[in-house]
Amino acid sequence: MDGYTRRENLRQRLQGAKTPISGAALAAAFQVSRQVIVQDIALLRAQDVPVISTNRGYLILGEACRVHRFKVRHDLSRMEEELNIFVDAGATVRNVTIDHPVYGTLEGKLNLSSRRDVQRFMKAIRNHPEAPLSNIAGGVHYHTVEAPSREALTEIKEALEMAGFLVK
Repeated sequence: MDGYTRRENLRQRLQGAKTPISGAALAAAFQVSRQVIVQDIALLRAQDVPVISTNRGYLILGEACRVHRFKVRHDLSRMEEELNIFVDAGATVRNVTIDHPVYGTLEGKLNLSSRRDVQRFMKAIRNHPEAPLSNIAGGVHYHTVEAPSREALTEIKEALEMAGFLVK
């Protein structure tokens, strides 16, 4: 399991927990050292996942149930359409990441919350000579999204599926 997948699984496990989970228990579950878990927790926090440490282990605050990572695929011609699906549901697109075969996970911070943000981003993309990060991976990429509710995440998922963006 690569690091990005492990962190996503770690995030999901912590979100579903009713009580804190110890670093040792997480390390055993993911078959890594406790230090790897500590590093993964730091990386999750850097992505604004509200992980807290207690004397009994790690826990994600309740708001985190509204953070989700979507795996999508499209070309440049449909980028604006895809981003608008997120912001139209009231979500903030925190980042875009790809899995690169040599460099591992590459991330670009986005923090797009409105159609105006999306328009500015698209203008920058069109005016820059380099290709978008997603082009490096054949259009397959991930977005970490923070939504106002679980219902908004469901709405986003359904809209991405209907538009043919969602990769299973």
